[in-house]
Amino acid sequence: MRHLLLAAALLAAVPASAAVTFAGKIEVAGDATDLSKLGVGPNLNRLSFGSDMVYDPSRRVFYGISDRGPGGGTIDWAPRIETFKVDTAANGAISNFRVVDTTEFRQANGQVFSGLNPSRLPGGAGVLGAALDSEGIVRLPNGNFLVADEYGPSVYETNNRGVFIRAFTQPANVVPLANGSPDFANGRPTITSGRQDNRGYEGLTISGDGKTAWAILQDPLVNEGSNNDGRRSQNLRIVQFDVATGQSTGQFAYQLESIADINARTTTDFTATNQGRSIGVSSITWIGGTSFLVIERDNRGEGPDNLLSSNGDVGSKRVYLIDLAGATDVSAISFAGSNSLPGGVTPVSKLLFLDVQAALTAAGEVLPEKLEGLAIGPRLAGGGFALLLATDNDFSVTQNGSNEQFDVCFGGGLAATQVALGAACPNGQALVPSRLYSFAVTGADVALFDASLIGVPEPASWAMLIAGFGLVGAAARRRRATVAA
Repeated sequence: MRHLLLAAALLAAVPASAAVTFAGKIEVAGDATDLSKLGVGPNLNRLSFGSDMVYDPSRRVFYGISDRGPGGGTIDWAPRIETFKVDTAANGAISNFRVVDTTEFRQANGQVFSGLNPSRLPGGAGVLGAALDSEGIVRLPNGNFLVADEYGPSVYETNNRGVFIRAFTQPANVVPLANGSPDFANGRPTITSGRQDNRGYEGLTISGDGKTAWAILQDPLVNEGSNNDGRRSQNLRIVQFDVATGQSTGQFAYQLESIADINARTTTDFTATNQGRSIGVSSITWIGGTSFLVIERDNRGEGPDNLLSSNGDVGSKRVYLIDLAGATDVSAISFAGSNSLPGGVTPVSKLLFLDVQAALTAAGEVLPEKLEGLAIGPRLAGGGFALLLATDNDFSVTQNGSNEQFDVCFGGGLAATQVALGAACPNGQALVPSRLYSFAVTGADVALFDASLIGVPEPASWAMLIAGFGLVGAAARRRRATVAA
């Protein structure tokens, strides 16, 4: 009942006159390259930037990150930050994507981190060492970065050139263990507690004053849920940190949408073990006070592997508005043994903020598999701001059972094909692009966001306003509270 009251209170704070309107997209070619000085080739300078991103309103640039690279941890790729710009019109439309800087993540000794699975690096599965699967990024007030790593899971601080400074101390319950020892490479049943394999921290954000950070797991812990199987559970964790000390100061339960509700929108059902494995969180972004935006999605849609073999119809690409106020600190509480939360535990309040799937479908757009990056800004002339979402295109690479990598080509009215890594696509086909989607946030919704996140209008927005272009008209809509069963 308390959760219902909290959700109702949060819903009442969102006026019905608010509007979030699709304003357009940019496609970045799958064979685009960045400004890395490491060499030329798919494994060296192919561009991918949508694993997470953040906007810096003072510099009017976006920082996007790659993940561990082509090949899912089997290629020695250097994870990196891509600093880029786009032009933003008064109505939120975006154009002219360009990379202005590329920064590799480096260890304290100056050597680049590697996207290789820890088992393929010195020290083996029990040592993170040089392994990094970057999935979340924020910029601190002093210009340094925090990056969330999925392998650990870990949170690292780097300087403004991506060089490692320190690691935050992780709470014991999220660290993957096998026979009581850390194992950062294997999955169930080898690991018996901690984060699921490839389901570690998927998002990271900080408060406006830079004092508090929050990292969110993609899915429930491997040992939580019915049958002590995280794949069956809706309940994942948000971990709170004190930035100054790097210590965890709390954990909160976030409930994924139930597969029963998602299956009501699909013709190809998700199964019980898809709940906490194929449905997950991709991003978390602080918007003010105790409120955040969270991307939640399924594993279906346009992506290299799904193009080669159908993975069913899309059921969920959504942005939720959540609030930690009133949520129970579950740092010392286990969710093992049941898909229901323990008695007395209140999860974070959660509302549907933007149904991305519905908006893109209405606009005739393709639905991507991996919607992973979310950035607030820039401000639009005359009021409101652009909310940008980015895709992770997985470098348009797939691999076979022998860990041999291939490029995936599609289009031209032909079935998707795979070619040797770096080879030309067949005529009429191309690699899977990265995409940026822009949504204009106008009306009373704007008041929900801390002004420090948005900054002043882009010069292009002012120019279009002067030229007589109006803002996107407000579209009334109602939101419903979402309370997971």
